[in-house]
Amino acid sequence: MPSTADQDEDFPVYSYVPGGPWPHPTRSSDGQSAHERVGEDAVIPLCPSNWSSSRPYMRGIRLFNAGYYWEAHECWEALWHVHGRTGPTADFLRALIKLAAAGVKVRERRPLGVTTHARRAAELLAMLQAQVGRTLHGLDLAWLEAHARRLEDRPPEDPGRRTDPVVLVFAFALDPRDPEQSGTASEP
Repeated sequence: MPSTADQDEDFPVYSYVPGGPWPHPTRSSDGQSAHERVGEDAVIPLCPSNWSSSRPYMRGIRLFNAGYYWEAHECWEALWHVHGRTGPTADFLRALIKLAAAGVKVRERRPLGVTTHARRAAELLAMLQAQVGRTLHGLDLAWLEAHARRLEDRPPEDPGRRTDPVVLVFAFALDPRDPEQSGTASEP
């Protein structure tokens, strides 16, 4: 589970949506993360024995569950790069990145983008199940694939206004658990 320091960490002021009213978090001098750059050398690779103590992995999950899809994508992308963008863990991270990108596309009101990203996430998750089994890094891959397929089939509409700083668009939350714990995800 996340460390106390990670739990106390504040969420950004807004969740970035391209074309929305908020400045790009890192490219704009007015962006909320303009002066926060963490080099990939500071990110520790994710493995089965350390996933629950991985700050970027767990922070990405917390951000995703709170509606910060672009920011979750950024957390997981740093890990994806550390893994060389290949192999089961990299594919798992890429599936999470695709789900987060689907959330951004919902906020952009681009259902075709939601469908495309959700489909690719589902394909990656199905492939991973054949390679590593049902769970990886605390998440139930079959459960996650089922949600990605639902997003692909029925992209949700953005329930917020374009000017809302953060909006939850998915009817599920990621809830990683150790293999000996029962349940791996939650429905709000």
